[in-house]
Amino acid sequence: MVVIIQQNGHGNNLISQKNMKERKNFNEIFWHDAIIKNIQVDRNKPGIKDTIDFEITWMNNQTSRVVFEDVYWAKMLMGFGVVADECIYEAFIAPKDDIDLICFNEKWKELISENLFCYIIRTASTGSEFKIIAKSFKIL
Repeated sequence: MVVIIQQNGHGNNLISQKNMKERKNFNEIFWHDAIIKNIQVDRNKPGIKDTIDFEITWMNNQTSRVVFEDVYWAKMLMGFGVVADECIYEAFIAPKDDIDLICFNEKWKELISENLFCYIIRTASTGSEFKIIAKSFKIL
């Protein structure tokens, strides 16, 4: 399955429709108890192609990659030392009043006019939290 969501920032109605589609697609994925197996941050082309790639094993034992594209900011608060799979508790797109999203937008408002999302993934096993501000995500 491939899900590609791209935001282009042209026209208010188009943005609203695409925002709803992005939010709906990410928020409607059944994340609970999926297992994070690997995380890769790719900065081989800084500012041109910045991605964060999560290898996920889903509840049906199928493995796929969740790739966040055009990443502008990330915060990874990770716990270690627990002998258990890194199970996802929840994942969602943060509301517009998320403090990190507000701070990011305020800091970069003069330079970035792109429509960005703040994706949040929280785990049950270690209490880790991943926050990623990016244009889009896809599942491969």
